[in-house]
Amino acid sequence: MTLNISQDGIEIGIVTRDAGPMLTFYRDILGLEFERELRMANGVHMTRLKCGPNIIKILVNPKEPAADAPPGGAAGATGYRYWTIPITNIEDAVADCESAGYDIPVPVTVIGPGISIAMVADPDGNWVNFLQRK
Repeated sequence: MTLNISQDGIEIGIVTRDAGPMLTFYRDILGLEFERELRMANGVHMTRLKCGPNIIKILVNPKEPAADAPPGGAAGATGYRYWTIPITNIEDAVADCESAGYDIPVPVTVIGPGISIAMVADPDGNWVNFLQRK
């Protein structure tokens, strides 16, 4: 079977205990555009942000989650460890995150001809990979 994809882009859900700092990071610092908020039937509060054709969903459960994801990016554990946003202003984006006090576990690094990456940790310690191709 092959999936019949119904939209451009994907939707990523990030579960947090406190949406405030996460929205400050993703909406205010990174500049992702607010789409809408909603409360689902199970009481989960969701804020949807646009990231190109993708949607980043910040979710808060009414019931306290049993555990936190282990920190450490790709080397910290198995499973989903980071996600990538292709951008054209990597130096400025990292500088803005750093000046706002966010952890930069991987500074801007050239990984190949015309290709740079950096990793920034959100307030919950989730890694976001910036990728710039020249």
